[in-house]
Amino acid sequence: MRSVPLFLAASLLILGGSQPTSRAADEALPAFDAYPAIADDPVTPLGAEPTPLDIDAEAAELRAAMAREVPGLLAVPTQSEAAWNRQVAAQLVAAGREIDHPQLIVTVDRNPEVQQLRIVLARQGAPWLLVGAAPVSTGEPGLTGHYKTPVGVFAHTRRIIDYRAEGTYSRRRHIRGLGVRGMRVWDFGWHTTEDWREPNGWTRIRLAIHATDPDTLEHRIGQPASKGCVHVSAALNRFLDRHGIIDASYEQAAHTDGRYRELLLSDRTPTPLAGTMMVVFDSGQTAAADPSASY
Repeated sequence: MRSVPLFLAASLLILGGSQPTSRAADEALPAFDAYPAIADDPVTPLGAEPTPLDIDAEAAELRAAMAREVPGLLAVPTQSEAAWNRQVAAQLVAAGREIDHPQLIVTVDRNPEVQQLRIVLARQGAPWLLVGAAPVSTGEPGLTGHYKTPVGVFAHTRRIIDYRAEGTYSRRRHIRGLGVRGMRVWDFGWHTTEDWREPNGWTRIRLAIHATDPDTLEHRIGQPASKGCVHVSAALNRFLDRHGIIDASYEQAAHTDGRYRELLLSDRTPTPLAGTMMVVFDSGQTAAADPSASY
């Protein structure tokens, strides 16, 4: 059991709506109308703010757990961490987001030459800490129904309820597009991205983090292969799910709403440093960041 005091505060910017907690595991995510922009969800801290010592200990515990639970983690040179974090910070600044308390962020570089996810502990006025890095697959443009994964800051909010794969096969390609039964799908709603079919074109896609077919598609993780979502391995999916890496809002909602209790794992060990954001950037493109900031 963790000794860190429970701390699940977060700030949210969101697109509203709700989904069932399970859905047929085809490649396509549900095609609903775009959600209107609404006010942020209020999130009340559930305990005392952790001390720097607590934060470091929790980050170390998560780092060890990720190493145990997720095979094939990527080695990250220390000198590359600052450049990565500057890219993330640039997206936060552009979105008007401020890191006002220590929180975990799922960060993704969609650069076709990188295709990497890092879990980062972001802190104000202190160096950010890397929990771990793993390969992912982002959007592969040029194929029918495939688009670039959009860049930006995407909030994981109680206003859209995630769901779990049913593990059924698609009729057309006979694949389990969301992975085996029970795999978590983190649903970020509708977002705009480039449309490769026409010059300067734009389209809207339903953005999510999810697993993919372990027999036929998981081996492609590490290269662009998705329709626009972020594909993760089954092991990474379970790690994010079990430890509630970006489930801060969900954990709080579960106290009063059975829909969230039904979705969250009964045997989970949620981290007190849980956040609410995925940040996607492209290191092949130029991004500006505050040179005076510490990452």
